[in-house]
Amino acid sequence: MAVKTYIAAITEALDLALEKDKDALIFGEDVGQNGGVFRATDGLQAKYGEERVFNTPLAESGIGGMAIGLATQGFHPIMEIQFGTFIFEVFDSIAGQMSRTRYRFNNTRSNNIVVRTPYGIGTKTPEMHADSIEGLFSQIPGIRVVMPSNPADAKGLLLASIENNDPVIFLENLHLYRSLKGEVPEGYYTTPLDTAAVAKEGSDVSIIAYGGTVPLALKAAEQLEKDGIKAEVLDLRTVAPLDIESIGKTVEKTGRVVVVQEAQRTAGIAANVMAEISERFVLNLKAPIGRVSGPDSIFPFAQAENDWAVKAEDIVNKVKEVVDYD
Repeated sequence: MAVKTYIAAITEALDLALEKDKDALIFGEDVGQNGGVFRATDGLQAKYGEERVFNTPLAESGIGGMAIGLATQGFHPIMEIQFGTFIFEVFDSIAGQMSRTRYRFNNTRSNNIVVRTPYGIGTKTPEMHADSIEGLFSQIPGIRVVMPSNPADAKGLLLASIENNDPVIFLENLHLYRSLKGEVPEGYYTTPLDTAAVAKEGSDVSIIAYGGTVPLALKAAEQLEKDGIKAEVLDLRTVAPLDIESIGKTVEKTGRVVVVQEAQRTAGIAANVMAEISERFVLNLKAPIGRVSGPDSIFPFAQAENDWAVKAEDIVNKVKEVVDYD
């Protein structure tokens, strides 16, 4: 298998989707000739033409409205929101319209729209560019929220999202775009949505993570192994809906859990995972569930980013606290 960056895998998935599905369209700010601000769509307009890969005005609400209209006419829109927090400008289209289509039309219609957007700490972007917004969308019924942690999943999960009949928020980690490389299968393939994956086997404690925190969890697991602690890392991959079965299996296996997210502590994916474990698998627990997250504060300016960010060391410390609990 070829070794590719996270963003190269995304570009390949978009190329394959356009080649396979003649009704697929890519649009957003600067995605055409420029290939997007991160070059995720580089070369696609030249290959497929301006009618299938095209720029939009700098108006996220317009991008969302157009995607809904195109979907009702049989097209398969793949819309890009240039940065994660810009998605606030199109929130009504997503939460108030796309998510309700299947229910509103008694399961006779759907909005198979993919909303691609980058998020995450580590690249020192300006304010309103890097916030983690997955917790907001995970509460909206009718929407899937997908967050790949590696190049192979980035490709397979994106193709699965494009094939899916319901709207998908596809969150791509900014820091991983070019910092992470991995083996990526050739050709067209899909990775199942709504299914977690064990990124590392272990027996003493389960670290449950997703997106950009999975590489941190794997790094922490390596450090913990030197101290004789065998940590299992579960990559959620889809954070809404959660793969409860896989969460249950790892809890039953180790009896100790640490949940990790980059987003602020309150009301996030980690809190939801902890609640599900407490309701369904509490009798398997040997210790209280640990949580590692960003602080409950506004996402910082670039100068303070390193102090704010979750680190592998934070995960190591929390795991040791949970393992040492009597």
